Amino acid sequence: MDRDTLGTLLVLSSAAAFGTLGVLGEVAFREGLSVPSALALRFAVGTAVVWTALLVARARPGAGTSPPTFTLSPRETAVALALGAVGYAGVSYGFFVGVERMSAGLAAVILYTYPLFVVALASVFLDEQVGVRTVAAAGLSLAGVVLISWTGAAAFDPVGAAATLGAAGLYAAYIVVSRATLETTDERVLTAYVAPAAAASLAVVAVATDAVTVPTTAVGWGAVVALGVVATAFAVFAFFAGLTRVGAGRAGVLSTAEPTVAVALGAVFLSEPVTPAMLLGGVLVVGGVVLVQTTAE
Repeated sequence: MDRDTLGTLLVLSSAAAFGTLGVLGEVAFREGLSVPSALALRFAVGTAVVWTALLVARARPGAGTSPPTFTLSPRETAVALALGAVGYAGVSYGFFVGVERMSAGLAAVILYTYPLFVVALASVFLDEQVGVRTVAAAGLSLAGVVLISWTGAAAFDPVGAAATLGAAGLYAAYIVVSRATLETTDERVLTAYVAPAAAASLAVVAVATDAVTVPTTAVGWGAVVALGVVATAFAVFAFFAGLTRVGAGRAGVLSTAEPTVAVALGAVFLSEPVTPAMLLGGVLVVGGVVLVQTTAE
């Protein structure tokens, strides 16, 4: 298999893995887990897998690749831990509130407006130019979200939608801060610091809100393990591996498969309703994101 094809498959696999987040979260909720507990366990499992993978990669680096460097400077360490404890923990919490109150597919589509927030924040803080195509992309995506919200009224919840949009904005801030302050940091190593910080932060939230729960069934434990292994560790490593082969622009476009996977999984496994109008809204959102990504290439 040539490098380009392998990279494409890796990014698509990553998008599919991230697309399982909503469905797995909904399964965890049905098994009695609270939002902060489910997420704390997700990141605890993800931390174990990521560090194990990095230790193996360091002991046995592949041909033509350098082993990962675990040590970050004090400044980089502080930023990474803050990104995990506040940024990624907040993003995940907001998204899972959306999943809990709406459908997994609807929450995923709303969250996927984050590239538009990235463009807006980058234009303000990183002096990146915003052109006509970017404005058109924002219009497409926002029209898609409005259409989905109106036509999916049975599944739509204002609080859930607000939490998910907040998560999208926070995720954009996470990306911009990472780009500005940790530009040379290996994303795999960054995840190794972000994940445990997120786990600890969410565990504190669970305790503070009297929402500490643990799985009591095989299905509940399966959802937690899958959240950590598939939707966290595998998704991150597959995206990083694909990114190095196809570049940031193409990887961004290929990643737009994520909300499509989320909607499909929700329909198949959770019997979530999908109407033609909702599909059209999803197409508008994805179209806007693709336009943003190709403009940035």
